[in-house]
Amino acid sequence: MSNIKYAGSLIEEGDLSQFRELYGQNSELLRQQAIRYTKTLSRFKEIFGDKEVSIFSSPGRTEIGGNHTDHNHGRVLAGAVNLDNIAVASKNNSNIVRIESSGYQTFEVDLEHLIPNENEFLTSNALVRGINARLNELGYQIGGFDAVIDGCVPKGSGLSSSASFEVLIGVIISHLFNEGKLDPILNARIGQYAENVFFGKPCGLMDQVACSVGGLVTIDFADVKNPIVKKVDFDFTSTGFSLVITDTRGDHTNLNDEYAVLPKEMKEVATYLGCNVLRETTLKKVMDIAPSIRQKVGDRAILRAIHFECENDRVVDEVNALEKNDFKKFLQLVIDSGHSSYMYNQNIYVSSNIKEQAVSLGLAYSEIVLKDAGAWRVHGGGFAGTIQAFVPKKLLEKYTTTLNHLFGAGSSHPLFIRQKGAVKLDF
Repeated sequence: MSNIKYAGSLIEEGDLSQFRELYGQNSELLRQQAIRYTKTLSRFKEIFGDKEVSIFSSPGRTEIGGNHTDHNHGRVLAGAVNLDNIAVASKNNSNIVRIESSGYQTFEVDLEHLIPNENEFLTSNALVRGINARLNELGYQIGGFDAVIDGCVPKGSGLSSSASFEVLIGVIISHLFNEGKLDPILNARIGQYAENVFFGKPCGLMDQVACSVGGLVTIDFADVKNPIVKKVDFDFTSTGFSLVITDTRGDHTNLNDEYAVLPKEMKEVATYLGCNVLRETTLKKVMDIAPSIRQKVGDRAILRAIHFECENDRVVDEVNALEKNDFKKFLQLVIDSGHSSYMYNQNIYVSSNIKEQAVSLGLAYSEIVLKDAGAWRVHGGGFAGTIQAFVPKKLLEKYTTTLNHLFGAGSSHPLFIRQKGAVKLDF
């Protein structure tokens, strides 16, 4: 722990070695981060007083491979990114958690009450309560603390702002009350539990694991209760490519049915093969049975099943390519993933509103600019939202200018894979 004045002086004097691991080498961006941290320290002092504090950071995440595979117990490849949530926090010697987050009202959570409350569903209060409840059940120490959070993981960006927040709360409690002993994977599981049980929203584990562990991770959900998590040893910054996420600013309303139908159709195909999910069968079996079930499940369901089987295997190939440092092959696999999502999974636009195809347009522009030089694909759930591209430095300005021209200034976000997950910074 440091006092606010000392931590602020270190940052202002240019002690930015930890920042370079989190935000890269760009001196202007590092300066902006230093300003951001000192403002957050000042904000804490203004609200909660001059105390000994700790400083934390939790990244957003990007899905790189395994588009719509997790809900059928498939594999995914994901990575932490340099957009993050930061927190300045301190114990307050009570049973009350008090959190002020930029742009939101300060809220309090009383740790005397650690049961789900439907009136709190879909609120940050519920996540904080759920994380503390689960940690308490598992024998970890909990207690009241004050925190000021500044978030740079945009909501609706496909970068998992909620998962980043969850593991940030977990790492704060770990260091303030448990000597930093909370394992990153357990931190992720606790965040998932809080979101499912206290927040009232079913979710997988990919987002929380990627944010908590950092770097590139591959997750195998064959045993969904005990997924296998493996860190992928690859230095993305050495490639000379930027990861660019572009918000196509499509209409997100009325997408719940689209998201619900997609896994349902996949599972309908699995049912005809005597399975619960597609992970339990093979591409050959899907293709063999297709003629006899076309009228029963529809052709789109079969196409989506084909996507799952191919995409699930593709994740293994992507990981192998990265571990062998074959970035060219990896880029081709990313393109293949995007084509599969477009042609087979069909999560690029809403079929009932063909006039709006923002994701399709973004992918078309991406291919025109990046053909034979980079890679592009839909990012996350699809239908609206974001696309992902791997862009060489020589084309970065052209690419972002082109996409910003299409969707509006600030749509494209050049990022990189950050190696650190949710962490405490030492000042």
